[in-house]
Amino acid sequence: MEKSFHAICRWTFNPGKGGFVPANIRPEWSSERLDAVGVIKLIKQRIAPRLPSHIQLGFELHYDTEVDSKTAPEIADALIDAQMYLAMITPGAHSHFAYGGICSLDPKEREAAEILGQETVDLAYGPLKKAWHPDPAKAPSLILWNGSYGYDLASVAIRTMYQNLKESIAKLCKYEAGLGASLYIGIEPKPNEGHPAMLLPTVASALLLFRKIEEEFGVSREKKGVNKEFGHSEMIGLDHVYDTVEELDNGAMVHMHLNSQGYNDGIILGGPGKYDIDHGARINGMNIAIAGLIAEAGYNRWKGHDMQVRPYDNVEQGIDRVIRSILSWEACARAARELDRQRLLELLSQRETGKAEDLIREAVGSAFRYFKEMYEG
Repeated sequence: MEKSFHAICRWTFNPGKGGFVPANIRPEWSSERLDAVGVIKLIKQRIAPRLPSHIQLGFELHYDTEVDSKTAPEIADALIDAQMYLAMITPGAHSHFAYGGICSLDPKEREAAEILGQETVDLAYGPLKKAWHPDPAKAPSLILWNGSYGYDLASVAIRTMYQNLKESIAKLCKYEAGLGASLYIGIEPKPNEGHPAMLLPTVASALLLFRKIEEEFGVSREKKGVNKEFGHSEMIGLDHVYDTVEELDNGAMVHMHLNSQGYNDGIILGGPGKYDIDHGARINGMNIAIAGLIAEAGYNRWKGHDMQVRPYDNVEQGIDRVIRSILSWEACARAARELDRQRLLELLSQRETGKAEDLIREAVGSAFRYFKEMYEG
């Protein structure tokens, strides 16, 4: 069976979210007791053995809060020992910059944010390089999360911020190209958080940005595109199935974050207008459709599980959430492979939408059965 590439995120293993819910419900996962190396060992010992053999695991990290120049060598060694790979690294600009980061109107903040991005690239090509997958097509993604790229004041200065953003990303892309042009560089769109208004709220925004960077700065769009974040599209009420079509049609899907805000399966709550809940991947018709679309397009890169365990989970339940997320996606992917696509198109061409719905519903039922087989097996 063809390998399926899933990545687990360091930030999932936290002691608690804080804010309006406990910050220490899982003291075993506090930063003092569980570092990135400890998470990798936990994945090796308690998650990997419960997954099918065709699943290849990777790891995702923020620089410089979850990995830095001091910890990177040990993290790389731990990944190799666990037979895992670096799947994604991202500059954790949101941990440092509250006034726009690389699009900031404050030149000092913008310069510092640019340096953070370059240091992230240096780390990936430096001590973490030995933890890359040997297949260049499975090289890590450098994801630019736009939590810093926002504002809360309506003014003509927004256009200057947008221009700053283009220039800074072009500069980072050229810097990375100078080191090898091997990373896949993606924007992760988000409609809100951490500002009321964001410069890149949608998939279309990210696609347009890279086209403008190519036109204005001569940066090729090869290996550039979007980190497909299911939940962020859901938060703004957009259709992440159609987002998938746009991403694939533009050859711009470089990474995926499988999660859900919870409104589309009729079981868990969340959805448009809610904050970023980050449930794991769910079994539903929309995810089966997306799994089918990426299979048809030949996408077989990393699928990251950008999720938070629930604020009431203990450690065992938290680990179980991660396993459930991975197996849920695999169940959707199998159901998508077995769905009679030709029959579906025939029914739709004949305007038999009720029968088409029956076909999709049967696929959802099959996915739940496949999940149960893998989970209990």
